[in-house]
Amino acid sequence: MNPEPPARPHGSGRLAFGERDDDATDASPLELEDILTTILETAYRWDFASDRMDWAANAQTVLGVGDPEMIGKGRAFALLVDPAHAGPRYDGITGGPHLPPGTELRYCLRYRFLPEGRRGRAAVWVEDTGVCAIDAESRPRLAQGTLRLIDNRRRGEEERMLYLGNHDELTGQLNRTRLTEELTRFLGTAGRKPVKGAFLLAGVNDLTLINETYGYDVGDEVITIAGRRIGRALRGRDCIGRFSSNKFGIVLEDCDTEGVDVIAQRIMAAVRDSVIDPSVGAVATTLSVGAVLLPQHAGNAQTAIARALQALDLARHSHSDRLAVYQHCERRDSERRSAVAIADEVVRALNDRRMILALQPIVTSRSHEPELYECLLRMKRLDGTIASASEFIPVAEQFGLAKLVDHRALELAIELLHSAPDIKLALNVSAATATDPQWLQGLEAYFGKGTGLTERLTIEITETAAISDLQETAKFVAALKALGCRVALDDFGAGYTSFRNLRLLGVDMVKIDGSVIQNLGAQAENELFVRTLIDLAKSFGITTVGEWVGDEKTAKILEKAGVSYMQGYFFGAPELTKQEPATGLPPNRRGISR
Repeated sequence: MNPEPPARPHGSGRLAFGERDDDATDASPLELEDILTTILETAYRWDFASDRMDWAANAQTVLGVGDPEMIGKGRAFALLVDPAHAGPRYDGITGGPHLPPGTELRYCLRYRFLPEGRRGRAAVWVEDTGVCAIDAESRPRLAQGTLRLIDNRRRGEEERMLYLGNHDELTGQLNRTRLTEELTRFLGTAGRKPVKGAFLLAGVNDLTLINETYGYDVGDEVITIAGRRIGRALRGRDCIGRFSSNKFGIVLEDCDTEGVDVIAQRIMAAVRDSVIDPSVGAVATTLSVGAVLLPQHAGNAQTAIARALQALDLARHSHSDRLAVYQHCERRDSERRSAVAIADEVVRALNDRRMILALQPIVTSRSHEPELYECLLRMKRLDGTIASASEFIPVAEQFGLAKLVDHRALELAIELLHSAPDIKLALNVSAATATDPQWLQGLEAYFGKGTGLTERLTIEITETAAISDLQETAKFVAALKALGCRVALDDFGAGYTSFRNLRLLGVDMVKIDGSVIQNLGAQAENELFVRTLIDLAKSFGITTVGEWVGDEKTAKILEKAGVSYMQGYFFGAPELTKQEPATGLPPNRRGISR
């Protein structure tokens, strides 16, 4: 009697194929794995409860995968599937959520497999054939099948290019172009017959933090999983696409205001109520949703998108509800139109070289002699009138033009330093520029290797910009000082910078915010506060400037407190530089006797 063959160890990760029969003839045994390898085929068993995938011994060889852990779990294997095919593959194997209990679902799928992962270059096409058992609760229980490499790359690549022309590569959903086309189509339909609908923008919150904490691969997984959950929470006739890195656009048809609220709450709950489980472990995130009702609040796709973005921004800044529905407001629309017009004017002024500098003296305490001049940017309008910085700089920052403006201001300051050998200047930079390596490269290129000019230039950074990213700002300050510039912290005392952070930043000067200075004569606590700031700055070896000095009484209080420099209309208003750089130094209008 032949003994029973030994049992395979439990959890070996290998599928059991035919064992050799001892009563067989002397012919070589039938080695199924060798045959499968020859025809570039392998086999697997996928247990959905544990997410474990067991493979035939030849799986790594056939698939070209270096690490068995890359295919040991269903979740891990999914990361090796082309993102455009990952969702259809899963749905093809499991049959979606509505199969009858106890079903044996047979499938045959073709998709693109990425042995090195989604950031690698290797790619092969596979044919996945098998059967999936559905349990009594209509959930997938076990899938068993074979995976075969197919020589169909050219056709597959053509299909892929056609697919990606309409779909987002990461999520497999419609891309922004196709989403906009669907939105335009719906609005065209709404113009011909009375239908109601909406356009939603759902943004994944804290994606930047997730990317910084776990890496961009995990961020991609979170986006993919969140998009899949949103899609499952929608109705069959709704349309979803990936609008941008962390935003999904949704076109809702046949939907009134109450329906928008129901659907928005459902998709937010789909992401919020259970953690997302990417390869690194559980990650919790939420959605914010901005909605615009169609067609009453937008007649074309561009307006619908713009107003949905406004609503989304409102939802993100809400402390109570993550959903905001656009409400028409003539004042807000007028402000937006005005901002767009100002942004256009800024761009034209930059192109036409209509940005000019106004200089305001910063005087030494007691002597009241100008030590340096602060460069204040002005814009000359087409009609010849002059716009102050407060009229266009906030809009420039809002529309992402701040860096361009700062580059032009730097050019003007350098021209002035070249033309007026005795002048010293202080130049403001925006928060965007305060961490911009290209601006630093431009500064170095303008000045060359010598430091003669840079020693006459002080760069002013606002306190708000500094505390937004202390480490990066400290690097920026160090780079400026290495070039020979001095660095001042502007608007000091209006924010929350501690003197410990001042030491970290390494600035040379602090400019005490004018809102503190202007009430020195009327409020005793302001005088105590300013004196404390000045004394602490001195202990760190940092010089001080009192801003917004408007009268002699304030000047004397500051002098008594020990301030190093003063600035304000009492010592001179900002004066425009002349057209010719060589005559750019303004006259000294101090407005106070010695």
